[in-house]
Amino acid sequence: MPNHIPASPVWLFDLDNTLHDASHAIFPAISANMNTYIARVLEDGVTPVTQARVDAARLGYWKRYGATLLGMMRHHGVCAADFLSQTHDLHDLRAMMRSETGLGRLLQRLPGRKILLTNAPRDYSTHVMRHLRLQRHFAHHIAIEQMHVHRQLRPKPSKLMLSRLLRRHGVAARDCILVEDTLVNLKSAKQLGLRTVWVTQYLRRNEASTLAQMRPRRLILPNYVDVKVKSVRQLPKRLQRLR
Repeated sequence: MPNHIPASPVWLFDLDNTLHDASHAIFPAISANMNTYIARVLEDGVTPVTQARVDAARLGYWKRYGATLLGMMRHHGVCAADFLSQTHDLHDLRAMMRSETGLGRLLQRLPGRKILLTNAPRDYSTHVMRHLRLQRHFAHHIAIEQMHVHRQLRPKPSKLMLSRLLRRHGVAARDCILVEDTLVNLKSAKQLGLRTVWVTQYLRRNEASTLAQMRPRRLILPNYVDVKVKSVRQLPKRLQRLR
């Protein structure tokens, strides 16, 4: 079947490090909150919990399951709502944010519906979108709390969750475009037949050392990425390359 892009595609936009620079201050603060939370869970009252052990859990679960939360739920029985609430408890969120200007105009120029699809919790992502003043440009806002399949939490990069999302919104995979900074999420989407756009401008400050080590390889365009852009503001000029 020839490549095509419909006149009105459905866009799935990630939030953190796609629509704004979460690596500037927000991700470091969330990571610090996660460290505190994980250390408290790992504490057994006998052996001190080292930073290396906390880091191994936070990054190890993220690499293995796509989200630290899933590992904490599976291996330590934590409550998802409690984990999300405490790790995303950020004071003065507005002061921590960095973003480009003109994102609203950019979204208006893109044909088709836009859906926010984020592994972040609803309360946090709602506040971020409010500060960005982008809420009105999105037909739907799908946060991690809504990513359940068969009563199991299935955040990105779950292909099962993405398939359910497409069916629920009545859109064919080939008529959908995922805009993301995270390659593993783009890979899953491409395997389902979605178009994929990789946003790279905020990778330079990613706090995870594993990603920093992977940077040279990651910046080579993988075969499951249709378009690589530095900024989402470049999307209108790259539409033809998504056809």
